[in-house]
Amino acid sequence: MDKPAATDHPIHELLAHRWSPRALDPRPIPADQIRSIFEAARWSASSFNEQPWSFIVARREDREQFARVAGCLMSGNKWAENAGLLILTVVKRTFTRNDSPNRVAHHDLGLAAAGMTLQAEHFGLRVHQMAGVELDKVRETFGVPDSHEPVTAIAIGYPGDVDSLPEGLREPERAPRERKPQSEFVFAGEWNRPAGF
Repeated sequence: MDKPAATDHPIHELLAHRWSPRALDPRPIPADQIRSIFEAARWSASSFNEQPWSFIVARREDREQFARVAGCLMSGNKWAENAGLLILTVVKRTFTRNDSPNRVAHHDLGLAAAGMTLQAEHFGLRVHQMAGVELDKVRETFGVPDSHEPVTAIAIGYPGDVDSLPEGLREPERAPRERKPQSEFVFAGEWNRPAGF
């Protein structure tokens, strides 16, 4: 299922076609594509080039590890068990260079995840980022040290059949995509004054 964005202004095709479906096909993802997806993260921008992100990854073919990662998802995200790849994201809380708090670590993780998303889209895969994660369970299950913080989960897979979803998820999956207009978040001169480009 494809749901290109109805943009007000032209954007790159990969961005316009990117969306976060829940209907995924459980086909395995080739290892070379997985490596390229993480290579995109590797080359993402970060403050002082700290690259504060880490990823705990499980391929569908590795049933034991896949179940461990899936077991950290909240019940509302159990649909993600159809993904070919599940990922848990983690950030390092401090800068390695001086051990001071890294207040932009989450921002930098977001940049890395965006790079991964575009690389996956290039391969015809779909990416769905999830906040619904049992963070303490991630820490306990995978031995994440106190210096690091579990943040989100990511499901990556081939587009699937909407009818395979539970009844309550089918209609939202088919619904048109919507976004706030730029006037609500692009300001100039002072807060809440639309830039008016």
